Amino acid sequence: MEYRKLGNSGAVVSAYCLGTMTFGAESDEATSFRLLDDYVAAGGNFIDTANVYSAGLSEEIVGRWLKSKPGVLRDLVITTKGRFPMGDGPNHLGLSRKNLREALDASLRRLGVEHIDLYQMHAFDALTPLEETLRFLDDSIRNGKIAYYGFSNFLGWQLTKAVWLAKANGYQPPVTLQPQYNLLVRDIEHEIVPAALDAGIGLLPWSPLGGGWLSGKYKRDQTPTGATRLGENPARGMEAFDKRNAKSVTWEVIDAVEDIAKVHNASMAQVALAWVAARPAVTSVILGARTTEQLKDNLGAAKLLLSDHDIALLTAVSNPEMSEYPYGAGGIAQRNRNIAGGR
Repeated sequence: MEYRKLGNSGAVVSAYCLGTMTFGAESDEATSFRLLDDYVAAGGNFIDTANVYSAGLSEEIVGRWLKSKPGVLRDLVITTKGRFPMGDGPNHLGLSRKNLREALDASLRRLGVEHIDLYQMHAFDALTPLEETLRFLDDSIRNGKIAYYGFSNFLGWQLTKAVWLAKANGYQPPVTLQPQYNLLVRDIEHEIVPAALDAGIGLLPWSPLGGGWLSGKYKRDQTPTGATRLGENPARGMEAFDKRNAKSVTWEVIDAVEDIAKVHNASMAQVALAWVAARPAVTSVILGARTTEQLKDNLGAAKLLLSDHDIALLTAVSNPEMSEYPYGAGGIAQRNRNIAGGR
């Protein structure tokens, strides 16, 4: 397993992170324990959860597993998140000091730990002043409850604003951003990736297999009937089958992934994961396996070395569509890139 610095921090994490969103939902506790055991045995040291995963049960399962493995915590980096509602009250959500203080303490209790290595804000909160959130996070570092903090699902300007507010106020800076990123969803490359690179922020991509699409799970014009990444409803949210099935680029990307997988005698999932892991600013790719078999296959990506030709082919076929302005060939973003390149 390759190890990388956790963004601009001094901590080191494995290039593949074990996501635990399935724990307590699609994976029962016994299966979750096996997933954790197999992941650590393979050299993984980075475990991702959140207070809202299975309404807190995911954190509880991770906590019970940690308790059953005396000494293992010293070798691991644990990350959890706060922001979304864990109650019915008006202050049971958001990035306010009040909610985050209570959410962090509750996560510490469920995980059974004295501090959390990486605490991430699950999404932006337009109602809470960002300074309030950053001050709370800085205080939490100073009082030893967290070691580092980061964000999830922030836009480029939100990330940059947070970085510079922290700098201006003398707060500890953020170290990570957890966005959706895969061969079918590359829009973060327009502004979020450049913002992360500028600030030295490490990306922790979630849904690197596009909700199972890049594993070869779905077939053209054949509506799925089994489980999807977000549960049993294949029509839910961004994984809606009809929307992606109608795009020719979806199947062009899937065909390219399949062709390269055959050349390497690898699975399609391994190829898609290896591509994400090789992208600029990426620190660790979050694996969302439901079964030990899926995890074993996913972890095989750590040993897969894609050639420059493979990466170039996948990058070209999946290149995200851009309007002419501001990101296209005649737009401001392209002219700025030309100026930066000396042209």
